[in-house]
Amino acid sequence: MPALPFISLDGLDGTGKSTQCRLLADWLRSKGYAVTTCVDPGGTELGAKVRELLLFGKHHRIGPRSEALLFMASRAELVDQVIRPALSRGEVVVSDRYLLANVVYQGHAGGLPPGELWEVGRFSTGGVVPHLTLVLDLPPDAARARRGREADRMESRGTEFDRRVRDGFLAEAAADPVRVKVIDAVPPVEVVHTAVVREVETLLASSHLPAT
Repeated sequence: MPALPFISLDGLDGTGKSTQCRLLADWLRSKGYAVTTCVDPGGTELGAKVRELLLFGKHHRIGPRSEALLFMASRAELVDQVIRPALSRGEVVVSDRYLLANVVYQGHAGGLPPGELWEVGRFSTGGVVPHLTLVLDLPPDAARARRGREADRMESRGTEFDRRVRDGFLAEAAADPVRVKVIDAVPPVEVVHTAVVREVETLLASSHLPAT
């Protein structure tokens, strides 16, 4: 059975990640692929508890290093219980966020060394990284306006933090243009979906996947 890809979508909250993950999974299934979807943090019993603490525990003061390690622990469980088994079954995996989010939020925006976060991330995931990461790009003010709900703990850090997050995503994409692609999230949902599908079709059509 040929290997099938692991794909993640990332970007600022409000860029439409969850919607595009759902649309991508539906499109892949319409093409006959078995698909497993997941959200990071989350997807396991431990991950759900960590997600609640990290995103909604506004009364907790959590430093960036502890924050990063909590995300890593949740992701380690997600890989062991969901992602690696799905890939072993020959399924496409579509994840709403993954390791790149740690590197950007706690690294580029939070002040920790991005290189060290990549190293810890490789350990915590056992080297399981997406074959393709699609970064949905939107100016911070536009992303904030689209959320349409009360900000969670990660979203309530202000426009300057959001600007550093966006810059971090763009910097990481520029550093790894083969594996990380930027998608303009300004157009309507259908247009963004078409751009997402175009990148995934290119990946699926390639003779071999990038090494994880």
